[in-house]
Amino acid sequence: MDFTLTEEQEKLRDTVRRFATTELVEIARKVEEEDEPPSHDVVKRYAELGLLGVNIDEKYGGVGMTHFDAVLVLEEMAKVSPAVAFPVFESCFGPILAIAHFAPEELRQRIIPKVCAGEMIVAVSMSEPDAGSALTDLTTRGRIEGDKIILNGQKRWCSGAGHADAYVVYSRLSDEPGAKGIGAVLVEKERKGFSFGKRERHMGFRGITSADMYFDNVEVPVSNMIVPAGGFRKLMEAFDLERCGNATMSLAIAQSALDYVLDYTQERKQFGKPIVDFQAVQLRLAEMAMKVDAARLLLYRAVINAQNGLPSIRESSIAKCFANEMVREVTGSAVQMMGGYGYSREYPMEQKMRDGWGWGIAGGAIDIQKVNIAAALVGRRFDQRR
Repeated sequence: MDFTLTEEQEKLRDTVRRFATTELVEIARKVEEEDEPPSHDVVKRYAELGLLGVNIDEKYGGVGMTHFDAVLVLEEMAKVSPAVAFPVFESCFGPILAIAHFAPEELRQRIIPKVCAGEMIVAVSMSEPDAGSALTDLTTRGRIEGDKIILNGQKRWCSGAGHADAYVVYSRLSDEPGAKGIGAVLVEKERKGFSFGKRERHMGFRGITSADMYFDNVEVPVSNMIVPAGGFRKLMEAFDLERCGNATMSLAIAQSALDYVLDYTQERKQFGKPIVDFQAVQLRLAEMAMKVDAARLLLYRAVINAQNGLPSIRESSIAKCFANEMVREVTGSAVQMMGGYGYSREYPMEQKMRDGWGWGIAGGAIDIQKVNIAAALVGRRFDQRR
């Protein structure tokens, strides 16, 4: 098994790295200060460079590369900032995958090329006030009447709420209980009766909007149905790849924290010598590097084994869970080694720790991933209600 990147992959990584470090640093700083997403002009620039839909089929306007190539692109972007990388995340690992794999062809042709061209941002809306980890408890309902679907309900914790142009809305599309009644519908932002609550402000994730979403007799055509009732399993299969995108975000933050603190410890002097010369610092740096490398290998296994399909729930959950825990440990160690400088907002480490913490909550909490892993080990799902 060869873990060396090909020449083409190295060129791709290096090209994206140069772009990110030369063009995105100031944009990322502005996003963090103003807590507003990158502008549509920035997203269009991504499209021009082929950074959107990296792993989407060329017939839908994508680049036609692999999930692994998309991981390489996303990591380099997210090293600068998860917020500036978020449009890439959404176009390669987010809701667009459910559309690309499971939606009717007409809907694919209508939506995906616009996303890959930077003309549309699509977000996913899953959680509700009483349905987060217990996602099959959701109550947002889509009633099918003739050629229309009429939606009523409330959604919460949607990353991109209010900013995205359209939403993949998980909803109950039949009277069947639990997962059997759940499907997904695409809802455009301008639909009558579709509104947003007050924007939330989080510890991290600045520049990634979030708000409650309300559906009051929102009408969409039946052609906007991505997956009908009974398609919950398909939706979660697409979500297995989103877990890999989440793991990539965690990996990127941790790697950038390690890179920064490695330079810092060689420049910062105490007692007349660089602090890297102290054994305690050496041990902590080594521990950080081991954890980052382990997370990278688990992530690579999940996406490479999937090839152009979708990864297994076991491998994607292991990759996400480990990366989520790892980034908290690595950024915490980096802040500690930098002392007051690590805690100061004049330096980037406190932001990395805040952003890093959030990925273990977003996209399925760490403990839920561990339940998924245990279920895969024993070969059956666990009923949390009994």
